[in-house]
Amino acid sequence: MTDTSGLAQDRHTRFSEAVAIANVPTLLMVLVQMTGDLRWLDAPYAPQRGRGLDDNDSGGLPADVQDEIRAAAFDAMTAWDRGTPLALPEPSPEILARMLEVSMGEPIPPEYGRNVAAGLGIGPDARVPRRLNVPKGFRAIIIGAGVSGICAAIRFKQAGIPFEIFEKDASVGGTWYENRYPGCGVDTPNHLYSFSFAPHDWQHYFALRDELYEYFHGVAEAHGILPHVRLNTPVQKAEWDADTRSWQVTIQTPEGQTETHQSDIVISGVGVLNIPHVPPIDGLDSFDGPSFHTAQWPEAFDLADKRVAIVGNGATAMQVVPAIADEVSHLTIFARSKQWAAPFPKFRQEVPDAIRFLLSEVPLYQAWYRQRLAWTFNDRIHPSLQKDPDWPYPETALNAENDAHRRHFVSYMRQELGDRQDLLDKVMPDYPPFGKRMLLDNGWFRTVARADVDLVAERLARIEGRTLIAGDGTRHEADVLILATGFKATALLSSYEVRGRNGLSVTEAWDGDDARAYLGTAVSGFPNFFTLLGPNVGLGHGGSIITPIENQMDYVMSLLEQMFEAGIETVEVREDVYRTYNEKVDAAHERMVWTHPGMDNWYRNTRGRVLAITPWRNDDFWRMTRHAALDDYLVAKHRPSQDAVA
Repeated sequence: MTDTSGLAQDRHTRFSEAVAIANVPTLLMVLVQMTGDLRWLDAPYAPQRGRGLDDNDSGGLPADVQDEIRAAAFDAMTAWDRGTPLALPEPSPEILARMLEVSMGEPIPPEYGRNVAAGLGIGPDARVPRRLNVPKGFRAIIIGAGVSGICAAIRFKQAGIPFEIFEKDASVGGTWYENRYPGCGVDTPNHLYSFSFAPHDWQHYFALRDELYEYFHGVAEAHGILPHVRLNTPVQKAEWDADTRSWQVTIQTPEGQTETHQSDIVISGVGVLNIPHVPPIDGLDSFDGPSFHTAQWPEAFDLADKRVAIVGNGATAMQVVPAIADEVSHLTIFARSKQWAAPFPKFRQEVPDAIRFLLSEVPLYQAWYRQRLAWTFNDRIHPSLQKDPDWPYPETALNAENDAHRRHFVSYMRQELGDRQDLLDKVMPDYPPFGKRMLLDNGWFRTVARADVDLVAERLARIEGRTLIAGDGTRHEADVLILATGFKATALLSSYEVRGRNGLSVTEAWDGDDARAYLGTAVSGFPNFFTLLGPNVGLGHGGSIITPIENQMDYVMSLLEQMFEAGIETVEVREDVYRTYNEKVDAAHERMVWTHPGMDNWYRNTRGRVLAITPWRNDDFWRMTRHAALDDYLVAKHRPSQDAVA
């Protein structure tokens, strides 16, 4: 007979250790659902609003109140662990909105409750995998096996839709396979930067590249996706064949041969940050030493005791610079533009074992922790991004809230620079906060203040041998040149040729770099073709890009289910629907920071139109993608010879 008393005592101890250091605002939400007692939402238990991006673990509450909450949460969790069911398993959207509002210590739109319910996996909007009535012979092709492609493949597999994935790289993982530079990691907390259907036992709050790659590869493997992937197989062309009502997808095999594959639909999951941007620098090809873009970092490259120059100061440079500063003999940074960066309290912090136990063993705790992160890193700041026409200082801020952010960030910069206040003008942006993607500081300001680091607030204009000449004429010597110059974010779908109805190329449809799509997903003139993380889907104001990708796949699955049930063979978004939606996108952007006069960012194309990111709140886009309306599409029925089968 097995003695289980020791195991029970061990779990009792582990719960005690976890609850003692757990996040109080999250514990409160779990406590409400486990006990059904709404008094925990009122004073004196309601947390104070947290500052910045911090988790607000204490809730700003007195120690005795925290202790009372922790003791009650321990009792509730251990009772639940012994089999006591949740007293409030499915709170109404109204109660959920109130719960999140109390947890955050700030107003939450009442309508947000539906979104919270879906995030908790309850209510009519919860994602529930279902087999679909797929027509006989129906086949899908997914281009790319990064985050988008993996998400699409899992949804198709769950629905019983036959598919194949073509991936240009030697492994799945996309961004997290390709990028291997020092310090490479995510600037969104990974308990949020993960699939809603695949929670994970994360080692760090903000994972670095290896942990992220292992996660996405592991998810693909666990869901049986890897056998459907053809690696080292770039797609050259996807062309719509009106006669067969199908896509003809041309690939290059690993052996260098060309093949053409037919599919009923195509999901493009190639993303937006995969084509390196190399600026026109006079003499770049003649640099007398190793030179490379961060996305092409040589394996096991040794920087020890070398003079290193890095061009750029965006998200990548902010990760690379502190990571290599102790290794190199001298570092020169060409930082023509300036960036806002927020404090990064959990940078490189490991998740304590006790908290990992709680997150793994109590799914409700992890779900509520994720909901709080989703609000903090996304919709929370949306109001501060709107232009106030009456704001008297538009040069530096958009509105009063945006100005408060500015003052906080400036104070933080001053603190981090220490006795190097002479650098303040070189790092202080001359545009409102969030005008470019807000970065998280992992030691950038402290690093540029070092004696062995030169911050050159100029572009790199010319190269002569190992001499780098800045725009102001100053000369700098380097043994290694690193380009942290980002990607061609507005060159969507430029890695392969796409031709739709009547041979129309997507480049012609978009008049070059003016990419547009309905809900970032469907393009007029391109039947049965769907782009994930397409135009105006990315997030400029923070948050996890996995969230909109999952929303897009909800929309695609809704559309496919209706097509299958109605015997529809092809769908193509109507031109008027396509045009009206994009007019709304542009109008929304005109009210926001990214179109602020004087702004220059990678979100905008050569015409100045914002196309890389969304103007919508996460909640807005979630609502837009709940259900696909067939009336928005031109449809064609199946030919009589095609029969649907279960």
